[in-house]
Amino acid sequence: MIFKRVGVGRPYPDHGLTSKGWAAVPPRQVRLDQLVTTKDTLQLTSLLDEDSTFYGDLFAHVVLWRDDYYLEDGLHRALRAALQQRHVLHARVIRMEG
Repeated sequence: MIFKRVGVGRPYPDHGLTSKGWAAVPPRQVRLDQLVTTKDTLQLTSLLDEDSTFYGDLFAHVVLWRDDYYLEDGLHRALRAALQQRHVLHARVIRMEG
């Protein structure tokens, strides 16, 4: 098993963070098997593209809500880590009350 669960959509309320807001959150390690995805599909070209983070954040975005870690952005990074047999992902994690 790669992820805790494959979800569809974000079950938590809008957090209102912009790219600048996410950039202020320090990255930390999160285990892949703790993550619940918010997307159930991905573009294969994003997974295979070595420059896929060139215009985006180097770290995945995760929302901790109701004791679950939701992978909001970075599905291709997480799958790439799993394919490389890594069990953790560096991510920016915010906690939301709910």
